[in-house]
Amino acid sequence: MLTLSTRSTCTEPEPVNAPTALEILQAHSLPSLVQAEIEQMILRGELTARQRINEVELAERFRTSRGPVREALRALEECGLVRAERNRGTFVREVSVAEADEVYDVREALDELIGRRLAERISDEQVAVLRRLLAQMDEATAARDIKRYHQLNLEFHDALVDFAGNARLTATYRRLTKELLLFRLQGLKEGGGFEVSNAEHKAIVKAIAARDPERAGRVLRAHAADSRARMHRAAAKAGITIR
Repeated sequence: MLTLSTRSTCTEPEPVNAPTALEILQAHSLPSLVQAEIEQMILRGELTARQRINEVELAERFRTSRGPVREALRALEECGLVRAERNRGTFVREVSVAEADEVYDVREALDELIGRRLAERISDEQVAVLRRLLAQMDEATAARDIKRYHQLNLEFHDALVDFAGNARLTATYRRLTKELLLFRLQGLKEGGGFEVSNAEHKAIVKAIAARDPERAGRVLRAHAADSRARMHRAAAKAGITIR
């Protein structure tokens, strides 16, 4: 059954205050809702790199015809999350390590900008949201729940870019980071552990809460660089070489 996801698709930034189900239905077409749901399946790792996407199964799952599923997949191809092969179907896109490195080059610069902007404008209420997410990530770490941690990690970085208050920055950042999704999940599993990742998150929130733009920008950029390093360690462990 099609559920109503409040997470944004790759074409629109997510609002800070989540809309109601009725507001979503009023603002979005059925294909865009299907697109958001398929995107979430990719983000959660239910659909993995190189996996063929079965339109019939998705249509049955969402209780819709195949038309909205096809439209959703075309939109996701434009976002860079899937690829269509003639006479073969649509597959979850695989990003090479070399491509991911290029994305990280841009992401590091954007993260520094986000950190600086947040330190200058963040509210006490927004800091409290970030701290709640940190606490939840600590719980997921203690439970060794990598999927839960991964989802919270996405929510944490979504909140950071949302709170920066720049819609263009949000849209650009989300599109880039979604291309890194599978590498980020594998990096948490194999490249250094999520305890290290959340220690970095705590340093980020501490710098932002101190309203120190230079330190916040530096720490957030360093976190992106460390995430890249985890990706490389995970790739090396899997025997993947940069191409």
